[in-house]
Amino acid sequence: MNRLVRAIKSCLFKKEKGIDGILVTIGLCIIALVLCVVMKDSLAAFIENITGSMTEKAQEILSGSGTIAINPWLW
Repeated sequence: MNRLVRAIKSCLFKKEKGIDGILVTIGLCIIALVLCVVMKDSLAAFIENITGSMTEKAQEILSGSGTIAINPWLW
């Protein structure tokens, strides 16, 4: 049993040599930065739309005029 645990630990925590992980991480960061620059206006509009609709719904619920939909399948 102890050998099995050691074998599993050695497989899980094995460190690979090389810079592949670093290159992948740098590549993903560059892609994320490019997407942020390209999609900046769309992202801002999306966030404003979401926050606006959430504010409206919260005001409806707090004023008592809003309805809360309850999904019957959750029962």
